[in-house]
Amino acid sequence: MKALTRRALLAAGAALPALAAAAQVARISTLDMPPLRMPVKLDDTVAPGYRRNVLVRWGDRVTYDAAPWNPQQPTPAAAATQFGWDARICGMVVPPVGADGVERAVLAVAHPTADPAMAFPGGQDRPAVAAMMQGASLLNVEKQGGRWVVVDGGYQARRLSAETLCRITGPAAQVVGGMVQGLLAVSGGCPTPWGTQLLAEGDPAPWMARLGTLDPRFTEGMHFGWVAELDPMDPGAVPAKRTALARFPRGDAAAALSRDGRAVVYLSDRRVFGHLFRFVSDGPANAPGALDLGTLSVARYEAGRLRWEPLPRTVDMLLNPLAYAAQAGAIGFDVPSGLAVDPHSGWLYLACNGNAARRPDQVDRLNPRAGNRSGHIVEIIPEGGDHGADEAAAGVMLLGGAPPPRFAGLAGSWPDAPATLAVDGAGRLWIGTDHAGLVGPQPDILFGCDTAGPGRGLPLPLYGAPRAAAIGGAAMSPDGMTLFAVVRTPGAEPGASYARPGTRWPAFDPRLPPRTTLVAFSTTSGAPVGG
Repeated sequence: MKALTRRALLAAGAALPALAAAAQVARISTLDMPPLRMPVKLDDTVAPGYRRNVLVRWGDRVTYDAAPWNPQQPTPAAAATQFGWDARICGMVVPPVGADGVERAVLAVAHPTADPAMAFPGGQDRPAVAAMMQGASLLNVEKQGGRWVVVDGGYQARRLSAETLCRITGPAAQVVGGMVQGLLAVSGGCPTPWGTQLLAEGDPAPWMARLGTLDPRFTEGMHFGWVAELDPMDPGAVPAKRTALARFPRGDAAAALSRDGRAVVYLSDRRVFGHLFRFVSDGPANAPGALDLGTLSVARYEAGRLRWEPLPRTVDMLLNPLAYAAQAGAIGFDVPSGLAVDPHSGWLYLACNGNAARRPDQVDRLNPRAGNRSGHIVEIIPEGGDHGADEAAAGVMLLGGAPPPRFAGLAGSWPDAPATLAVDGAGRLWIGTDHAGLVGPQPDILFGCDTAGPGRGLPLPLYGAPRAAAIGGAAMSPDGMTLFAVVRTPGAEPGASYARPGTRWPAFDPRLPPRTTLVAFSTTSGAPVGG
């Protein structure tokens, strides 16, 4: 935001304290956003100086041959071509600019869930439809007339679902099998520095129980719960489930390169007292099948340092990594969820969603509060800037719930239950919160936060979601002019239903249910997002 003049402050009268705080924020933060308090309401809230555009909603077409959305009479065939009921951004792959000079990218979006109470009339589950609603979407986005938009029927646009054929690769393929049909419970993912897209399956058990009567393949547990890799630029690419990255219920993934060019993948275990894993390939990241051979390690915390403890390179470990992690003395985090690597600094960020079960005798420097639901963000600095190093410095960057004393007079809304993270080209961290539909004193919010300088650790709210909606991640366009984000499952609060949702955002049409929506933020001034 622009610096405030003395005359403007004097003329503000009763608003002087708030304006003074805003002026102070302007001096210490690189973000051009005021320290607002976001309200809970049926509609959403956008910070002054920004606009929000709707790009894609649940039921909108993804593939060129998609059927029109009919929420009253959903079919598996239609759902397999449409944007899913739930969504979470898994990053953006940016190819070189083509001969026409148009900037383009492929945006990957996961579709983790499909709640029968909210997705279907009468709340009666339709497993065959739900199986197609979940999975992932790849969307073509490009810059047209100075604005980033989703390309209708783009070349790389595709839906992945319970019907998608996948290869099984790596050490456990001899036990699991060579092929499987279906991606289940995709909960996160990331683009990689070597040009691929990772899609991380979360806990497949609820989906397997739900879909088991549809096809015997959904009763084969070892087929699901992996990380799939694919080439997002090839619309016919067959995803490969990389068993060397092991099988467990993931929250997210983040990728980097070691100093010597090997592939590095960080993986969060999204459970209460869940762990943080790291995979490092044996060979260079650009080698074919680099993720099929390497070492999986788990984070231990000792003597003030994070140490990566290698796990046995056995098929049994790949099928049961959580048991081996516990035996290795792995640190347990407060529901580790979103991950992001700053490509410039090399620092890794981990969002911990909160853990009411932690006792006072279980706190540590990276999980410093007992019985806490507000969560926090951990900052991990690889030794020597090398993601392949055995150790890293680590500490808490931000505690959720309430601002620390040094920011008490400057902050508006403050992150609570952080769940998703993204780092933009300027090194700013974008934090999305998720209260799983519980309605509290503030909505779920998308924050921007400096990771360096005097404004480090001061989150400023860009966007407040409508009632009971969560923030499903963010991704910045290559030119920094547009921030993509997902507003997931609006109105899905406890006790709500298809007929009686907590809100009917974004259309507020009494004939339509609320809809998960991909949105885009830009400034009204034409400046880059964040300033």
